[in-house]
This record gives sequence, C-alpha cells and structure tokens, in this order.
Amino acid sequence: MIIGISILITACSNEAGDSESSSDQANVNTEEKSSQENSSVSSGTGDGAVSDDSGSQEDASSQNGKVSDVNRKIIYTANLRIEVKNYKKAVNDIQNQVADRGGYIVESNMHGGSEDSSTNGQLTARIPQEQFREFVQLVEDGSSEVLESSISGQDVTEEYVDLESRLKSKRVVEKRLLSFMEQAKKTKDLLTISDDLAKVQGEIEEITGRMNYLENKADLATVTIHIQEKNVTISSINKEDLNTWEKTKQQFMESINILISAFSSLFVFFIGNLPVLIILGAVGLAIFFIIKRRKRSNRE
Repeated sequence: MIIGISILITACSNEAGDSESSSDQANVNTEEKSSQENSSVSSGTGDGAVSDDSGSQEDASSQNGKVSDVNRKIIYTANLRIEVKNYKKAVNDIQNQVADRGGYIVESNMHGGSEDSSTNGQLTARIPQEQFREFVQLVEDGSSEVLESSISGQDVTEEYVDLESRLKSKRVVEKRLLSFMEQAKKTKDLLTISDDLAKVQGEIEEITGRMNYLENKADLATVTIHIQEKNVTISSINKEDLNTWEKTKQQFMESINILISAFSSLFVFFIGNLPVLIILGAVGLAIFFIIKRRKRSNRE
C-alpha cells in the first residue's frame, strides 16, 4: 500500500508540472497574440498605437483634456517683401537681429548688383516663437517700404498629443515583448518575439522623429524676407558734355570723312567697272548717232 501510494503521488506531481509548464507557455502565446491583436486594432492602418482595453479607454476619454492642458504647439510662418535703400546694410542688420534673438539663417541668395540695375535677394531665418512677432515688426520698421506682409499659423497640438499617446502605448508593448523574450525558452518563440520587438522599436523611432520635427517647427518660426534695393540716382552733367567746340570739330571731321568715303566709293566704282562702262558708252553713242540720222532723214 505504501509503495502504491508513493507511485500515485509521483505521477500526480509529474502531471501537475507538465500542466503548469504548458499553461505558462499558453499564457505567453496568448499574451503575445493579444498584444499583436491590440496593435492591429488600435492602429487601424498598421501604424497606430498598441494598447490594452483599459489604456485605449483612458486615452479616448482624456484626449480632449490633454489637448487643453498641454501648451499648444503652433507652427508660425511669415512672408515679407520689402524695399530698402541699401541692400548690404539691410542684410547685415537682419543677420544681427537674428543672431541676437538666438535664431539662425537657413537660406540666403542675391542677384543683380550691377551699376545699371538694383540688387535683389532673399533671406530665410528661424526665430524663437516668443520673439517672432517682434522680429517681424523690426524688419518692417527698418525697411523704406513694405510691399507684402503675411503671417500664418498651423495648430499641430492634437497631432502632437496623439503621437504622445501612441508613443506611450508602444513603450508598453516594447516592455511586454522584452519580458516575454526573457521568459521564452524556445528558439522559435525568441525569433517571433524579436521580429515583433524590431517592428515596435521602428515605429517608436518614427513617432519620436515626427514629434521632434513638430517641436522644432513650433519652437522656431520661419520668416522668409524678399529684399529689393531701390536707388534713386540723379544723372550728373559732365564737363565733357559742355565742350561745344570739341563736338563741332568732331562733327566736321565726321562730315568730311563721309564725303571722302562717298567719293572714294564712286572712284572705285568707276575705275573698277571702266571696261564695262566703255562698252556701254560705245553702244550708247552708236544708238545716239543712228537715232540722230533717222531724225534728219525724216526731216528731209
């Protein structure tokens, strides 16, 4: 009886161990599948946030509250077209104003600059948002005339809050997959979890990059300035223009040159075509005498 009871106890303990190991593996697979299903459901198109039911409900209920609580992120853009008296001085002043406010020049180009035409150019600067309007006002005040001025803003607060929520959900999934990877014992499970983890980490990098882009655009406003130089020059009278005697002699010599050139052309024409002219002259004289004789005969 004692031997039979010990055999029964050993068999029961082995069955319990097998059932526990199988249940643990089933739990790992079930949690992995549930995380993937949550990822596909919450993303919609494959790139959304992955969260459990309670997390998605909290995000859905507190979305509007978060938008109102956080600082609004607005991307400001300004486009100015101004006229200045001195292009180089205006550009230097603008560059100094940008540097004093902690901004920087993104793009700068210039064309023109010859004596007959004015200089035109364009500057694109990034200015901290809190000093954006003051900078625009200084540029307008420093110009001789403002031809165009426009300011626009794009509110990206909701997009930024949505990205934050998605990032939190992705972090949770990443943490779960890391824990699953520590518990997994089979190579197949490790490979599957590694693929899912790489995909989640790639999505986390994309969301982080987009958030950084929005933060940079919202923190630094973009100002594009088209600059036109307007110089009013009065033509001066040169002393050479008042020398009448020199102009008279010059015109006289030009007239003589024209006459000499005309006579030279005639001389060249007659000498060069002399054989032809002699023949034509002989023919003409013959015709003249014939006509004259006929007239005489008619008269007689």
